[in-house]
Amino acid sequence: MTDSELTTPWDRIRVHWSAQAWLRTFHVVTGVPIALLAGAVTLALIVLSTMFVWTVLVPVVGVPLLMWVIPAFTRLQRARFAAFLQVEIPPPPSRPAVRNPLRRLLGAVRARSTWRQLAYHLLAPLISGLGFAVVAGVWAGGLAAGTAAVRISEWSEGWLITVLAVLAVVLLTVGPWAARLMAALDLMAAEALLAPSRNEELAQRVETLQESRADVIDAADAERRRIERDLHDGTQQRLVSLAMKLGMARAALADAPEPARKTIEQAHEEAKQALRELRDFVRGLHPAVLNDQGLDAALSGLAAQAPFPVRLRVDTPARASAAVEAVAFFVVSEALTNIAKHAGASAAEVTVEGHDGLLRLAVHDDGRGGADPGLGSGLRGLAQRVGSVDGRLDIDSPAGGPTTIKVELPCA
Repeated sequence: MTDSELTTPWDRIRVHWSAQAWLRTFHVVTGVPIALLAGAVTLALIVLSTMFVWTVLVPVVGVPLLMWVIPAFTRLQRARFAAFLQVEIPPPPSRPAVRNPLRRLLGAVRARSTWRQLAYHLLAPLISGLGFAVVAGVWAGGLAAGTAAVRISEWSEGWLITVLAVLAVVLLTVGPWAARLMAALDLMAAEALLAPSRNEELAQRVETLQESRADVIDAADAERRRIERDLHDGTQQRLVSLAMKLGMARAALADAPEPARKTIEQAHEEAKQALRELRDFVRGLHPAVLNDQGLDAALSGLAAQAPFPVRLRVDTPARASAAVEAVAFFVVSEALTNIAKHAGASAAEVTVEGHDGLLRLAVHDDGRGGADPGLGSGLRGLAQRVGSVDGRLDIDSPAGGPTTIKVELPCA
């Protein structure tokens, strides 16, 4: 129940003395031994490591033990916050798995989250000690004042009983608020030092978005492959059969009346044209040769089908990921299509190189130039497709030509 939902004084008193107040009190009380133990062990290891800094004990025993102790006490503190305050303090983003123990140790030492946890364990004894002194003092003072008032009332009457009774009521009323304040102070320090920092949260968010985007790209490529397979095995085969039957009918009915013969001829030519367009579409969608034989073979097919001479050079020592190869194929396919439609070029050159974890593409033509991504959807589509895998696109196309499209794609 929130403060806005408390409509009557009785509701406020009931919540004030609810189990949550006692849980906060237990949280503050149990924090003292845990904080003292964690602080003492951590401080002792730091002092010993400092004293024996020139000996082999520090890198072999001291630092590894400290890197193991800090996360262990951090997990214990997180469990305390979850048990008594119902607050889950998330751990920092996990580091990449490293098999080498020394590199794993160096990674833990260099991580900012480790030093922030260390700072909390050194600060926690002060916070917990202050919280215990305030909360225990208020509760104990209230109980002591109430007990004294009862005992004095058995053999005496006077103003002292009234003072003790009022003091007991005040302290017992303040008790839940004191527990709430000290628990909030402890929680504030824990969230600041044990939870992921803003930069770590942003880094984790970026990593999650990258993984999600990679999943979307993989799903889109899988869907394109499925569509290509369905069109190749279904619609294309039916068009082939239709074209063959129309061709047979055209040959068999050569003596038919002129209108009927022309109709059959037109249907036959349209069927063949539809089949060519479908093949071009399927090939541009996701060619099967790209999966089977790689980027070199797929681009060779594009170069061979272009309506102008295309010089192709591919130098890739190793294959890139399937998504990156699909983007590279799309870039070259779209670039050659744009050259054929708009550039008026007599020749083109395509260069593909894979080095230093990058796949570099360059498509050069001797056309009229003037290509502007802001004036057509084709070049905008190239930029969007390249950006989907964190690639870079650069277009150099002055008026009068020539035009060069350069693309850098991460191989992974």
